[in-house]
Amino acid sequence: MSAVIHLQALGLTEYEARAYTALLALGRAVPARVARQAGIPRPKIYETLERLEGRGLAAKVGQNPLEYAPLSAREYLARARRAFDDRLGALDRDLSRLAPDPAPEAVYHLYGEAAIRSLCEDLTLNARRSLYMAGDASFADRLERLSPRGVDLYRTPLANLPAIAAPGQRAFLLARDGEAALVAHFIDEGGVGEAHGVHTHNPVIIHLIEGYVQLAAQQLQPR
Repeated sequence: MSAVIHLQALGLTEYEARAYTALLALGRAVPARVARQAGIPRPKIYETLERLEGRGLAAKVGQNPLEYAPLSAREYLARARRAFDDRLGALDRDLSRLAPDPAPEAVYHLYGEAAIRSLCEDLTLNARRSLYMAGDASFADRLERLSPRGVDLYRTPLANLPAIAAPGQRAFLLARDGEAALVAHFIDEGGVGEAHGVHTHNPVIIHLIEGYVQLAAQQLQPR
């Protein structure tokens, strides 16, 4: 069950996750019934339910017979989200002390289609104001679906412009918020070599990509 896997990722043990999802399905039940529903050995169910109670995910609702009921999943998710945000904030502060932000002029080389696509998705998800993208339509469609609401999106195919990729390669351009950019060369099916590209915060390269996307869009407009 996917919910069990996600709950484990948030820190619950497998038995705790299975017992909690069983309680959500049952609503209220004696430990033996929770054990049957969750597939947990009877000797383990009492300590598992006690741990859920300690986490604020379950509560005793009867003593004779002993019964448990689940507490709000929404409240638990809200607590987990706050805890995760707090940890991310602490990690950000610690990492900032260890290493400064990269110099704007730095250019980082990328290799492999999976790594390039993953970085494009991260840049898109983190956009706050604007996204410029040009190239492969199916990949641009995916990024457009990921773009946050309210972000200005400018996209175009790379047509009627000088080629920026070698034969057998497909170029893809992405710029975000005037702060970060990526130039990628994907390999055509059956082609030779590995997808590669560069990632940078260099404002000159970013503005060049924005201008290139705008120019490509203008070339497609009817005259």
